[in-house]
Amino acid sequence: MSQFTPGMIAAGHPCTAEAGIEMLRLGGNAFDGAVAAMLASFVAEPGLTSAAGGGFLLAHTGDRNLLFDFFVQTPRSKRNAQELDFYPVPVDFGGAVQEFHIGLASMGVPGNLAGVLAVHQKLGRLPFKVVVEPAIHYATEGVVLNSFQAYLLKILNPILTASPAGKQIYAPQGTALEAGDKIYLKDLGATLGYLAEAGIEEFYHGAIAEQLVKDSQGNGGYLTREDLSAYQVIEREPLVTQYRDETFLTNPPPSSGGVLIAFALKLLESVDFQELRFGSCRHLQHLADVMRLTNLARSNGYDENLYIPDFAQEFLSGEHCDEYLSIFQSDCNRLGSTTHISIMDGEGNAASVTTSNGEGSGYMIPGTGIMVNNMLGEADLNPNGFHQWPENRRLSSMMAPTMVLKENRPEIVLGSGGSNRIRTAILQVICNVIDFKMDLAEAIASPRVHWENGVFHLEPGMEREELESLSNLMPQQTQEVIKWAEKNMFFGGVNGVRMRADGEIEAAGDPRRNGAIAQGER
Repeated sequence: MSQFTPGMIAAGHPCTAEAGIEMLRLGGNAFDGAVAAMLASFVAEPGLTSAAGGGFLLAHTGDRNLLFDFFVQTPRSKRNAQELDFYPVPVDFGGAVQEFHIGLASMGVPGNLAGVLAVHQKLGRLPFKVVVEPAIHYATEGVVLNSFQAYLLKILNPILTASPAGKQIYAPQGTALEAGDKIYLKDLGATLGYLAEAGIEEFYHGAIAEQLVKDSQGNGGYLTREDLSAYQVIEREPLVTQYRDETFLTNPPPSSGGVLIAFALKLLESVDFQELRFGSCRHLQHLADVMRLTNLARSNGYDENLYIPDFAQEFLSGEHCDEYLSIFQSDCNRLGSTTHISIMDGEGNAASVTTSNGEGSGYMIPGTGIMVNNMLGEADLNPNGFHQWPENRRLSSMMAPTMVLKENRPEIVLGSGGSNRIRTAILQVICNVIDFKMDLAEAIASPRVHWENGVFHLEPGMEREELESLSNLMPQQTQEVIKWAEKNMFFGGVNGVRMRADGEIEAAGDPRRNGAIAQGER
């Protein structure tokens, strides 16, 4: 009889979740499962992530917490702007058209495959050939598109089909694939099989790297052989703070999202939730105030200071937080092409991993089935303007793989996609579980809000009587309250697992993005 490690996983697609949980059934641990799920997501969630994207993995094992930073790096040198392959592509969301920038000059140095290797080598248990097998199987045999994935492929069709190779995959009959159709990435399956034999280092040093650099240098991109060969996964100490009597772990600087969640939790901690009802005017007012003040704190030199040592400690210090806490107590649209995986095993190991490909650059490395990221074309990641990034620096990100520990054991493992809504989605789910005592599925499915730039967005599901008087209680800086007709991926895509007080593990995927779960046998 085979050995197995019971546990649960929540992810953005059933195939992603199944790949991860299969590793536990084979006797692997949570990190084998996380790596297998990451690899499978490159196949099953191609509108959100890619082998040539970037991300972060937060790990808990024994008494150790560790953050693997394998996000995208800026190139080591620039070139004449007139030579660049960099152009806007309009994407129609059905009611709003948004412009994204793609092309070879939008590509940053990819980190996802290096991250896969680093996590597996340091924390995995199973042979890599076993861990990569589900992804190869899905790529070769095809994955049935669900409604959310089909929606993504439809709206991103101008980017995904920008090359002949992309058209062959995403519109093989001349039109975008639809829900129920199968998507095949046979070249990607062959590439993963090759890397399993030759080693993932080949992506950064071998023939694949040579082809990527040749196309980049010859056709208006930045990437060089040195950019790829010098790329390193960075192991960081997670940002650690307290919320109530729980320990909060998340992504540290130079990424920005984790610190902002920690700051928001410090403000929210002053609220007494015992007499507060979910969805009430007072609850929504508190959330709006917390989000507004967090944005205000961010506007005061936050992004420029993320690379300064000990910045997070200073930003979260009592003196700095008290300034905004006093205001809080007195006052009392972007796509987000990102996906998240949360996994916990029966041994107490846990992993929270968020990856992204932006919207994709439109360029696919010939013969590999891999579309490279467009992170240098993401306005959110380049606040100083396109082509103004500092050379050879890890880009900052809103991605915030997160854990809540109780007595040094993972209680909640979660994260989200959703660009600027990542931090507010995670904040609200944590509050729902800890303060409103919801189970995880209810906490994730419950309606969310988001305050930004004077606009307060609300999902449906709040009480009508409360909403009628809400506008009178909003912060003075609120110019508009938008009531969405239905729940939407705009508000993030939280996938999480939780260890309940009785020792049972529960998991929940976000219905806004067709999130899925899988469970190991007992």
